[in-house]
Amino acid sequence: MAGRRKHPLGDVFGLTNFGVNLTRLAPGAVSALRHAHGKQDEFIYILQGRPTLHTDEGPTPLAPGMCAGFKAGTGNAHHLVNTTGEEVLYLEVGDRSAEDEVTYPDDDIRAALVGGHWTFVRKDGSSY
Repeated sequence: MAGRRKHPLGDVFGLTNFGVNLTRLAPGAVSALRHAHGKQDEFIYILQGRPTLHTDEGPTPLAPGMCAGFKAGTGNAHHLVNTTGEEVLYLEVGDRSAEDEVTYPDDDIRAALVGGHWTFVRKDGSSY
């Protein structure tokens, strides 16, 4: 995730039910591997720049003032890509549901939140 900088605003205020990050994407950076949460809802709000949102439906250009939400359990994988020469700045909000699982359709990885800690394995369950 080179070129991505997250500032955990929710942690500053001790929020425990949901997280809020102010995230910056440098030109050419991506927000994350394209992923879908099993239990955690996510929401993004674009403050600056013009990222492209990639979901199972394909690419969607976004601009300041636009937002997107990702309901948990739908399997619709998503991430943002900054293909422009300008920095992108956005807020991301997600709940902190325990025992979440994350799928990554484009990569050989699976994640699970167990006991407050993320573990990562290959899709077949083997470790890295």
